[in-house]
Amino acid sequence: MIGYYVHHVGRGHLHRAQALAGELEAHGEQVTGLSSLGRPAGWPGEWILLPRDDEGPGASARDVTANGRLHWAPLRDEGLRARMAAVSAWIGLAHPDLMVVDVSVELVLLSRLHGVPTLAVVLPGRRDDPAHTLGFEAADALVSFWPADVTGMTHGLSATALERLVPVGAMSRHPVRSEALPVCRSVGRRRVVVLLGAGGHDIRSADVERARRMTPEWDWTVLDGSPGTWVADTSAVLAAADVVVTHAGQNAIAETASARRPAVVIPQSRPHDEQQVTGSVLGTGWPAVVCATWPATGWPDLLDRVAALDGQEWSRWCDGLAGARFAELALRVRGEIAVGARS
Repeated sequence: MIGYYVHHVGRGHLHRAQALAGELEAHGEQVTGLSSLGRPAGWPGEWILLPRDDEGPGASARDVTANGRLHWAPLRDEGLRARMAAVSAWIGLAHPDLMVVDVSVELVLLSRLHGVPTLAVVLPGRRDDPAHTLGFEAADALVSFWPADVTGMTHGLSATALERLVPVGAMSRHPVRSEALPVCRSVGRRRVVVLLGAGGHDIRSADVERARRMTPEWDWTVLDGSPGTWVADTSAVLAAADVVVTHAGQNAIAETASARRPAVVIPQSRPHDEQQVTGSVLGTGWPAVVCATWPATGWPDLLDRVAALDGQEWSRWCDGLAGARFAELALRVRGEIAVGARS
């Protein structure tokens, strides 16, 4: 039995959990999801719905970081107490062989204190604060979702953490498009897709409308998570684009890369400079132009320049095998720890 803790902010954590569960199901392995998110459609195993720990009056309590050693552990919060008790109860009943934590320092520590081996997901950004250091050192293994030969995606990991970090490549919920796609349409209207995601952004509809007016020869489609714009399956929409304008979240970049479309990348503010660090890497050698903020001018030239990039270069970022590598790593970590316990 393998448990997978899914953080409730954004959708990348959930997509990774679904990919791993699907891969492991093919191996006859069961995965239980634990999250404040509702059970996703098609989830193959058990799903433990956890109470929220950021909605009650205790969410504003003193010392939510335990003197800087944790990220979120508000004192006297009933949601936190119930949440941790639910995880402990499940561990006591299920006796999991491994807990994948995506992401929470507190859940890494809770699982490890129950004697459960942990595989912790490492996100991009600056991860040198005491809480991250504690969680990464306590985890039995670490996994990240960028190519193994890419450097600079995370800063501040200790030497021992870096030695245990296994990058498996970008994971997209969509299959990669390996067919030769046109670099740029020479006739007809061209298409730009704006992918803003569910994690929040600072791009205003007025900014997008101004860019649209600057580029009357382009058709614009906006997917920003609001009612009437978001679609569950972005694969076909992205594949039909000449240019994708996106934030620098891992899921958005992976989906853009799997569609093999060139991109304008505009990193959004996130804790630990997650998207800014990702943007600094994507600005070197990838089919993308990275802009620090939404450009106020110059959209005709920008779109022309990006449309001329070869989206097939994304194949090094997302090759479609990350899910299989993730499953292989989880099984290997579980197996190595089991063998070590018997020897």
